Amino acid sequence: MKKIVFFSLLLLIIIFAGWWYYMVSQGVDDSQDATTVPTGVNIAYACNEGATIAATLYQGDAPATSTPGEPPVPTGSVHVVLSDGRTFDLDQTISADGVRYANENESFVFWSKGNGAIVLENNEQNTYLGCVRIADVSEGSDLDAVYHSGGLGVTLRFPGLVASTSEGLSADYRVDESYVYQMNPDTSIYGVKFAIPTQMATGTNLSADSYFSIETIPDATTCDAGMFLDGEYTAVSLNDGDTTYSVATSSGAGAGNRYEETVFALPGINPCMAVRYFVHYGVLQNYPEGTVTEFDAAALTAAFDTIRRTIVVSR
Repeated sequence: MKKIVFFSLLLLIIIFAGWWYYMVSQGVDDSQDATTVPTGVNIAYACNEGATIAATLYQGDAPATSTPGEPPVPTGSVHVVLSDGRTFDLDQTISADGVRYANENESFVFWSKGNGAIVLENNEQNTYLGCVRIADVSEGSDLDAVYHSGGLGVTLRFPGLVASTSEGLSADYRVDESYVYQMNPDTSIYGVKFAIPTQMATGTNLSADSYFSIETIPDATTCDAGMFLDGEYTAVSLNDGDTTYSVATSSGAGAGNRYEETVFALPGINPCMAVRYFVHYGVLQNYPEGTVTEFDAAALTAAFDTIRRTIVVSR
């Protein structure tokens, strides 16, 4: 009986040793399951008229050696889900600009270029216009609402959004697309304003007309934060993540009110584009004692910073 057990163990050892030698000699990595599905990169786009595109991009194998003088044939693919319910699985095609995917007869093309994307149907761009990538956010983030402007070519995220005409106490930012910043009697700067949630100001000396805005100056040869403020202001460079901003600040006072502005311009964007933090608050000592508390300036700045970091520009 002991001999049988001994020889059984010996046989198992020999089998295992042979299997190990084979795996090593073949260069097989058994840490990868043979049925593993390739992991794709998920990208979401917001487009005009509330349309959306969800794209999952797959890299594919390394391109085969191409014919001398010709570009290599790409091997990537994409799974596209449109907000109208249609889905497509497309192969990557040769493209001199951006990354292009198409079905077999080229009747449907998905073409990503930088932070933007276009859809061609029967070689015409009539649907899914003005598409701009939506920034990813970490799990648990409260930035669930997406604002998109095909005209500005931007997307950004907020905790919540309502129209500027909404009344009553709200936790949502109020959107005003008719916003104009009157820098001086001769200079108007156009953009989109997002007034702070009314409940953010309630019970404090912060005014509910404080806001976050995106503004543009067309046909500018340079893009400097000082261009968005009235007077002579020296801008400084700020690196925040992968973005370099031109930043300038100003402050003012009048009749017991304080006004603080910070502008983050995006050099290299045409038209010149900037984000403005406009903070309006009252002097705390001017309120009857005990009626309001001092607003948390650091928390407001942090909230604005979090939103600013989700801006994606298609240009």
